[in-house]
Amino acid sequence: MKKVIDWVTIKFLIVGVINTLVGTSVMFVCYNVFHTGYWIASAMNYIIGSIVSFFLNKYFTFKSGKKSFGEIVRFVINITVCYILAYGIAKPCVHYILSGYSGAVRDNAAMLAGMCLFVAFNYFGQRFLVFRQE
Repeated sequence: MKKVIDWVTIKFLIVGVINTLVGTSVMFVCYNVFHTGYWIASAMNYIIGSIVSFFLNKYFTFKSGKKSFGEIVRFVINITVCYILAYGIAKPCVHYILSGYSGAVRDNAAMLAGMCLFVAFNYFGQRFLVFRQE
């Protein structure tokens, strides 16, 4: 357990807060100022947030000095797989658990659950696959 919860974990969470603030700000500016619509605004959140996350986690959290195209490829694959898994698991589970509630309540709860699952999956993916220590 010491290998999983340590100073690296704390730094990952700090980066996550920064990443969330940046991505969410971009999303709301795109939606409310530039009127891009829901899907483009939320996609910009993940695109910009993932770029911020990559550089902060590479150099601050995991201190990876490699100049590797492989890291970028692994990062993109990790983000994509984590997103599909997290939201693919969250939606049916939350919809089943909250079956007596409105669609809006279920969808919002599923998105919240998906975010939480994404953070967990993404942490392990980045730590042990993308920026793994040799």
